[in-house]
Amino acid sequence: MQPRTVGIEEELLLVDPETRELAPRAQDALSRQVDDASLAPDEALEKELFRHQLETRTAPLVDLGEVREHLVRQRRAAAAAAEGVGVLTAATGTTPVQSGEPKVSRDDRYLTMLQRYGEIARGGGICAMHVHVGIDSDEQGVTLVDELAPWLPLLLAISANSPYARGRDTGYHSWRSQEWARWPSAGPTERFGSVERYREVCQWLIESGAALDPAMLYFDARLSEGNPTVEVRITDVCADPDDALLVTALVRALVMWVADLGGDGAELPVWRAEMLQAAKWRAARHGLSGALVSPITGQLAPVRDVLATLVRTVRDPLEACGDLALVEDGLDRVLAGGGASRQRAAYERSDGDLRAVVDDLVARTNACWQTRN
Repeated sequence: MQPRTVGIEEELLLVDPETRELAPRAQDALSRQVDDASLAPDEALEKELFRHQLETRTAPLVDLGEVREHLVRQRRAAAAAAEGVGVLTAATGTTPVQSGEPKVSRDDRYLTMLQRYGEIARGGGICAMHVHVGIDSDEQGVTLVDELAPWLPLLLAISANSPYARGRDTGYHSWRSQEWARWPSAGPTERFGSVERYREVCQWLIESGAALDPAMLYFDARLSEGNPTVEVRITDVCADPDDALLVTALVRALVMWVADLGGDGAELPVWRAEMLQAAKWRAARHGLSGALVSPITGQLAPVRDVLATLVRTVRDPLEACGDLALVEDGLDRVLAGGGASRQRAAYERSDGDLRAVVDDLVARTNACWQTRN
């Protein structure tokens, strides 16, 4: 069993260092990108829907140590471009402080999205992480989309990094996932069963107006357009790159469990969309602080038990990739305090100042590349 290639896309916020509010300077920052010979040709920074966002992406790689190096270089490049126009970068699913009306990027497609989807699009300036894993065919990819569905809420719980939004505590560990769910093409999917059915559903969503084009099919997992990968899109962007690597290792292991070992849901519950949505909601609401829905039984179970089942299920792929220790150590770390918990801890340390939460996010986002004294 050979390790499959993986790649990571991250969306980062741009924030004003004085007010800690969103800073719509992405276009200016992109124009100041610094040439970096260490970045692969396909790793240039890109714009997103709103002008307070930058997108980074790593090249497809096998070794997660190399993936981390590329991720760090991307964050360094984003920070340098942002610094050139006087702003900072932060990896968080939502903006903690109240900010003004977000500004849409100067792009005809984005303007069309705003016109068609109205208030849904205006709230779209939130930040996720997408993990791509190499596949052998579209047929295999659709099987993966079907079989991964009940496992995806666990990945959301592990990555949850957006408790604050627009000046208040939402009560959720991942509020980003709740905002994103408003898009008519977003969320969990029931079993497609074949590439033909997958394509039929995608075309129907586009013809109905729920999506402009294939790029707007915002399923929690989908076939990537233009890449021979399955793309898992459910997770928040992580402030700590090691949390991002943890999620990536688990995504790849699940893909390999299905694609290379024949793991499937034949003996598992039949998951309706309502059940998948409820499992996802619970992961967003409680993160790793409460019980989660077990993909094996479909019932609530203690978090540690559910995560232990996940590791046990994909142990062989993790060992084949050399990722088992990374995952075991990473799960211990996030169980002690994940992204949302760290944001709330920063809030408590500052006696309730959300600006301190932003400062902590900026520091943790960029600590991976900054020179330590």
